[in-house]
Amino acid sequence: MIKIVDLFAGIGGILKGFEIAFNGNIECVLTSEIDKYAIETYKANYGDNCLQGDIKLIQEKDVPDHDILLAGFPCQPFSQAGLKKGFNDTRGTLFFDIERILLKKQPKAFLLENVKQLRTHDKGHTLKTIINHLESAGYKVYYDVLAAKDFGIPQNRERIMIVGFLNHNINFEFPKPTGIKTKVGNILESNVDSSFTISDKLWAGHQRRKIQNKLNGKGFGYGLFNANSPYTNTISARYYKDGSEILIEQKNKNPRKITPREAARLQGFPEDFIIDKVSNAQAYKQFGNSVCVPVITAVAEQIKKAIAENSQI
Repeated sequence: MIKIVDLFAGIGGILKGFEIAFNGNIECVLTSEIDKYAIETYKANYGDNCLQGDIKLIQEKDVPDHDILLAGFPCQPFSQAGLKKGFNDTRGTLFFDIERILLKKQPKAFLLENVKQLRTHDKGHTLKTIINHLESAGYKVYYDVLAAKDFGIPQNRERIMIVGFLNHNINFEFPKPTGIKTKVGNILESNVDSSFTISDKLWAGHQRRKIQNKLNGKGFGYGLFNANSPYTNTISARYYKDGSEILIEQKNKNPRKITPREAARLQGFPEDFIIDKVSNAQAYKQFGNSVCVPVITAVAEQIKKAIAENSQI
């Protein structure tokens, strides 16, 4: 049984990917999350046996021994949608909570996930600092940017994956794109309630802002898709506000927002993943903050393969 620590867990998207890759042969010995609504969804799907609160309040000595550490550490300090303050943002310093646990507990492997802008933040200095700290903790480190649309999910979501191994004899390769053609229609529900159709006022506002943004040289504006579109824009935590980044065309109607279940599918969560313990607004935030499960699964399978080849765990 592989023992897992899941930090900044959200609703457990990274854990789900590992659960699938390791055929359920994992035991989560500690989960850290502070958002009360994310915790509700997490509990509904995984129980609350190993749930802890704020990572800043957890001492390293109290973290159980484990084989693999997982962390989708806060991305807002580095994201395109944020101000990209990096380590000047207090959330950016939460990386160092990961570091202190790695130093004390020395798990055999880790996976860290963040937005792709981490790679170029502060002209690459931020990522270099992170890699240097991970290497100083004793790890052989690999990183790459992977896209959801390359792993069978119709979403243009790119995220950096940072993988490390305590055993420097391990040779790791990131997964290759599957080549599976994606289509937005694959995640759409039929007979969607009219409450997801946006109002005339909101639709007019979206169109007006898109024209204005174009004139001002800004890239932000609504994204309109249909069943035959190969993929959507990235779903973000702000989707609940107006749904502008992903709108679905409707015949003789204003476009509509995607449903919470469609948002779950857009992140590759299985159909039996429970999403109705929170409001729709919270569900959108949770999936916008989460990960694309098939991407994580593909990375986890490569970690599993690399470990097996060295009989480390």
